[in-house]
Amino acid sequence: MSLRASADDMRDELTRLRHDLHREPELGLDLPRTQERVLATLTGLPLDVRPGRRLSSVTAVLRGASPGPAVLLRGDMDALPVTERGDPAVASRVAGRMHACGHDLHTAMLAGAARLLAARRDLLAGSVVFMFQPGEEGQGGAKLMIEEGVLDAAGERPVAAYALHVFSSGLPRGVFATRGGPMLAASDTLSVTVRGVGGHGSAPHRARDPVPVACEIVTALQTMVTRSFDVFDPVVLTVGSFHAGTTENVIPDRARFEATVRSFSPASHALVRDRSTALARGIAAAHGLEADVEYRVSYPVTVNDPEEAALVAETVREVYGEDRFVMAPRPFPASEDFSFVCAEVPSAFVALGACPEGVDPATAAVNHSPEALFDDAVLPDGAALYAELAVRRLARAAR
Repeated sequence: MSLRASADDMRDELTRLRHDLHREPELGLDLPRTQERVLATLTGLPLDVRPGRRLSSVTAVLRGASPGPAVLLRGDMDALPVTERGDPAVASRVAGRMHACGHDLHTAMLAGAARLLAARRDLLAGSVVFMFQPGEEGQGGAKLMIEEGVLDAAGERPVAAYALHVFSSGLPRGVFATRGGPMLAASDTLSVTVRGVGGHGSAPHRARDPVPVACEIVTALQTMVTRSFDVFDPVVLTVGSFHAGTTENVIPDRARFEATVRSFSPASHALVRDRSTALARGIAAAHGLEADVEYRVSYPVTVNDPEEAALVAETVREVYGEDRFVMAPRPFPASEDFSFVCAEVPSAFVALGACPEGVDPATAAVNHSPEALFDDAVLPDGAALYAELAVRRLARAAR
């Protein structure tokens, strides 16, 4: 029986696991309930299973019957601090928490792949590392797992790594997409506090008002993006938080804003940090004020290895058909901490459309929305692709 057919036979089991995880989402690096559920699912399989020390991760190694290299498969497990607005029968039971990014599907798919590959252990020449990761949503769980040895769990560095990510919009259900080169943006945070001198709103000349200066910096940052960066190597800078003052007739002594910064190449990543920091301080100084600037580097660019991306495309076309794969024409502006794995191992990050049947992907609620919906029908597809990639990559290494 093919991996795809075996995965289809697991449909109900994968759906139950996904719904179980969806109803009890957990945040960040500490996911004890999720970890417990994953460990229970892996019980009885011929795996070397290692829970994390500093985070609720699970690393499991399947060793094939014959020696060979290792391949890593990653699924993230954490949820978001979002209040779900969906079907109460299947929605989160935890107030203010939701699997709005589909990580519950990733966990179920990876668990399914472990079962599929364990049943074919005698056919494998090499090892498969299953990386069940917490803390993708901003906590850098992948980096912590690397520090705890996930890349060396099989005894040697993997020759390749793969990650799947479902999308509630943008792609038709069941369609896979990837590309060689940059796949997802780097993500950083720019925080600026303009310090002035407060006073009465009727006499601004006797104060040093930080509000218009901070506003000028915000506007100048947008001009900087369009005038300092190649349109074909773009930067996105969005101010999402701006705070100043307490009432209308008091000039505050400080104004603060925060921005998310996205870039798609190492060169732009470095340049936007230097330019934005200098610009904020310079504008404040021009008005006789000071600016405290903090630039926090979060996730680097997720860069797919061209050969691994080509293997994904080949595999999807052969297993599912030509119409189930599209080559992503450009990188996605979201960011991912799978980028830390990509920096160490030739890797491919793969998108999978999970928009519910009958819903237009162009208008569907996006990932992270409280209305985001993901179709369980893609669970067997994801599990089978994970397994197919591992089997094919190990076979290719053995040639």
